[in-house]
Amino acid sequence: MTARCMMLQGTGSDVGKSVLVAAICRAARSRGYRVAPFKPQNMSNNAHACSSGGEIGRAQALQARAAGLEPHVDMNPVLLKPQSDQIAQVVVQGRAVDSHTAREYMTGRHQLLPRVLDSFHRLCAAYDLVIIEGAGSPAEINLRARDIANMGFARAAGVPVGLVGDIDRGGVIAALAGTRAVLDPADAAMIVGFLVNKFRGDISLFEDGVTLAEQHTGWPCWGVVPWLAAAARLPAEDAVVLEQPGARGEGGLKIAAPMLSRIANFDDLDALQHEPDVQVHFIPPGQVIPSDTDVIILLGTKSTRGDLEFLREQGWHHDIHAHVRRGGHVLGICGGYQMLGTHINDPHGYDGSPGTSEGLGLLQVSTDMLPEKVVKPAAGTCVNSQARVDGYEIHTGNSHGTDTGRPVFRLDHGEDGATSADGRVQGCYLHGLFNNNTYRTAWLQRMQPDARAERNYEAGVEQALDELAEGSCRHADLDTMLAAARAPGWQPGGEY
Repeated sequence: MTARCMMLQGTGSDVGKSVLVAAICRAARSRGYRVAPFKPQNMSNNAHACSSGGEIGRAQALQARAAGLEPHVDMNPVLLKPQSDQIAQVVVQGRAVDSHTAREYMTGRHQLLPRVLDSFHRLCAAYDLVIIEGAGSPAEINLRARDIANMGFARAAGVPVGLVGDIDRGGVIAALAGTRAVLDPADAAMIVGFLVNKFRGDISLFEDGVTLAEQHTGWPCWGVVPWLAAAARLPAEDAVVLEQPGARGEGGLKIAAPMLSRIANFDDLDALQHEPDVQVHFIPPGQVIPSDTDVIILLGTKSTRGDLEFLREQGWHHDIHAHVRRGGHVLGICGGYQMLGTHINDPHGYDGSPGTSEGLGLLQVSTDMLPEKVVKPAAGTCVNSQARVDGYEIHTGNSHGTDTGRPVFRLDHGEDGATSADGRVQGCYLHGLFNNNTYRTAWLQRMQPDARAERNYEAGVEQALDELAEGSCRHADLDTMLAAARAPGWQPGGEY
């Protein structure tokens, strides 16, 4: 049996496509569909390690969760992980294959289309329904040649498209009509309807807007979806959310996380942000780390040595050392762990340009970058609290030295991490550690005895997905959307 498919593309980036796909997957699952998510090409340093091997974007892992599935590399066959302003690592069907400049990738990306279609057709053969997410916008017609993420994929696969516009940013009618105006007629013909997303206020006041948008585009509106607060309780996909100033949380324990230039897997802090006794401050470039900070957390990065240099350019190394002298705690996760050591050795350039960098020297460990990336789920116990933890590892390099004799975790496959002699500085490779409620409780109390963990994070994510599905389907016509879905090979003007 071949699945029926629908692709959601946007009038721009960050219009809410990822959340809508997750909501549709959860709603379709509740109606008895065997549904799977798919994104041909994603660009994000927030990645998830699949239990079957390989890595995909965190958004697709969340969408798989909404569908009740284990994440699989076929759900996101091309993942681009930026290492600098010009270079990104290219991950194909879960495996890092090379690093390219933007020009190199744009010139040769069409060569990946057969791999993308292979993954897509495997999903179509295994499920009843596949909900596909585009990337960026098809209105970026300067990128249309050799495209594999939006209309290039839709045309090659033969799948209908729903267009999503974001009313919260303003000008949604112009965005929808403008997209219609700039698209090649054959591309525009692939669009069979549109959604207006993130509406605030009385939806009835936009009834005339819907009529005008339909008149200017020739496409039917499937609904106006309100701003749904539950979306804030989901892991964020892109670092754009970090550009919003202010602390997350209102409590007494103050955590500071410097915003590294290639920050990765910053959703490691999501569970802490939802705790009432915790404040998480993401420190933007150019600002000092506040002196009243209780814990500094150095998060992962796609370019450890590059971001170590960036950290020093901001003067954060002085702030971190001063924090330690005052008796503060520091935790490094993945690339942040590597930065805390004495040296990072990368003579062959596996994680960027070749060379060796001096670390912050707060842990007696050094890191050697290796050609093989470690990508795997991980589980075990915390050495201090004996709390059970599970998460995943995605990193290049191996860290070794005196302080690894005081590991942070004993995982099923071996020890992980290092602790300073006074116990105030720790580093580890385990992502997702704070999603574990028992561990998070123990860690908070070790940082500050009166700090409390009051949230069941994983249960909260499940509840948020349910609320998004219910809220979206209350205002969007899911029946019409699913009726418009077609098996691969569909062409405008004909059923198949």
